[in-house]
Amino acid sequence: MMTTDTMTIRQMCDAYDVTPRTLRFYEAKELLFPIREGQKRLFTKRDRARLKLILRGKRFGFSLEEIRQLLDLYDMGDQQQTQIARTYEIAHARLADMESRRDELNEAIDDLKDQLKWGEKMIAFMNQSRKAAE
Repeated sequence: MMTTDTMTIRQMCDAYDVTPRTLRFYEAKELLFPIREGQKRLFTKRDRARLKLILRGKRFGFSLEEIRQLLDLYDMGDQQQTQIARTYEIAHARLADMESRRDELNEAIDDLKDQLKWGEKMIAFMNQSRKAAE
């Protein structure tokens, strides 16, 4: 029997733009714990909250292990103090990593642009030399 407290796998897929395979993967990794009714999986409000955190963590580039640790900390019963502090630490480190990679990428982009400018000059020079020789 369907209640508003639970969602089927199809409803979860539609609501969170994920595939059934993704939900089964997170279930296999013990990140989600749907209720089993025969072949049916019913996802609770807790599963939905966990899935939102998983998807946000993935978007920020957290590893599944980091996400698991943060989800586990939620259950400690200290008003999420530990979870919030640990999330802040991981997010801070992740931001530093992303900024570092962005800086490296910007440097590579600038180098490539310089190479393309050099290439344009060389092509123009070679075309002029060829025309002069004709």
